[in-house]
Amino acid sequence: MSESNSVRDILTIEEAAELLGVSVKTFNKVLHTQNIPARKIGREWKFSRAALIEWVGSGRSKDFYQGQGEDEDETPPPSSGEKARRTAGWKIEY
Repeated sequence: MSESNSVRDILTIEEAAELLGVSVKTFNKVLHTQNIPARKIGREWKFSRAALIEWVGSGRSKDFYQGQGEDEDETPPPSSGEKARRTAGWKIEY
């Protein structure tokens, strides 16, 4: 089986983004704001396929919402006349 047809254990940033189903731009933003398992080798980031899958699987959606009580399951609706943003309530550190 050639390498192009096999599943690789170590991924480039483009392959990691594809694995997670997001654009490279989105993946890069998450790479710099979250604690993604990765190594920078020279000028390139490298990612373990298994570690990325485990990282996604270990996350909990409630960890990304601000101001939510531990027992609350719903995101509060936007205030009147305000359009809801898909990222509203995410804890993103810059």
